[in-house]
Amino acid sequence: MSDRHISQHFETLAIHAGNTADPLTGAVVPPIYQVSTYKQDGVGGLRGGYEYSRSANPTRTALEENLAALEGGRRGLAFASGLAAEDCLLRTLLSPGDHVVIPNDAYGGTFRLFAKVVARWGVEWSVADTSDPAAVRAALTPKTKVVWVETPSNPLLGITDIAAVAQIARDAGAKLVVDNTFATPYLQQPLSLGADVVVHSLTKYMGGHSDVVGGALIVGDSDLGDELAFHQNAMGAVAGPFDSWLVLRGTKTLSVRMDRHSENATKIADMLTRHARVTRVLYPGLPEHPGHEVAAKQMKAFGGMVSFQVTGGEEAAVEVCNRAKVFTLGESLGGVESLIEHPGRMTHASVTGSALEVPADLVRISVGIENVDDLLEDLQQALG
Repeated sequence: MSDRHISQHFETLAIHAGNTADPLTGAVVPPIYQVSTYKQDGVGGLRGGYEYSRSANPTRTALEENLAALEGGRRGLAFASGLAAEDCLLRTLLSPGDHVVIPNDAYGGTFRLFAKVVARWGVEWSVADTSDPAAVRAALTPKTKVVWVETPSNPLLGITDIAAVAQIARDAGAKLVVDNTFATPYLQQPLSLGADVVVHSLTKYMGGHSDVVGGALIVGDSDLGDELAFHQNAMGAVAGPFDSWLVLRGTKTLSVRMDRHSENATKIADMLTRHARVTRVLYPGLPEHPGHEVAAKQMKAFGGMVSFQVTGGEEAAVEVCNRAKVFTLGESLGGVESLIEHPGRMTHASVTGSALEVPADLVRISVGIENVDDLLEDLQQALG
């Protein structure tokens, strides 16, 4: 639907890739093709390659072209959710008896997918601190087919050296999968650093307005892209046309939003490091963060996610969440509004008792694009 190579500049690609003016009306925004089936030009004669919207839809195609361009990939695929994308990827890459290395700090839903779903059909997994390349290498087995990475990770904001782990995975004959949800392609492009697959929850920063659920896979290898597309069509967890349109709208402003998210988060992290009730601040933009140098090397800025631990334990952390006023208590992230949550009881309850269990005194915030002074004041009063 478009020329994906209009420009190499991210901001221009975000607005124009996949966004060809409608040939019928000249509409500058791709229409929402709310349609299930398409008239064929004779038996087997598909008009533009469309026959049924599970297989392909023009609005979804526009989004997929946009996503591929922003991540520097050859193929993008849009799904009904981030977990739908992950499920399709794992069932494409893995067979019973295969092994996966997963991070010791990961989204609770991803862990649940491995531990409660994928494991039931004979896929083994083990946990490694992916911020330590040696630990990743030690976790590999002859059956390892996938190394899974989140960077920055959720919720402890750990940083993995993508290029180093990509080489380790490649040497072992495994695929490196990078969940790029926290960073977004504006701040980090894992494919350029050696990753094989990029995963996104489009619900978060890519959509950016807390009004859509979606997921994506982007790959640099066309053959792998074809395999994923076959499985996506076979399993059917595709992004709908209106959801695709909403995310495509969101990516247009991704760069300016991420600049503001990062700017606000940096100021908030600095304030938290000086607050008497805060015992630890987890933000890769802080020079004392153990992954700061790697993050500075592979990221344009440090993003809008901050986690911190407080004095007084779990109940104190919960009370901070409850006292916030400008920060909304909620489980998601990446919207224009600021959110606050208690990972141990909310987003990461599924990892309780596992190697991925998070500290009970941890608070996670998704820093929005409001006036930073209002956000600082709100956190200060919430902390007491």
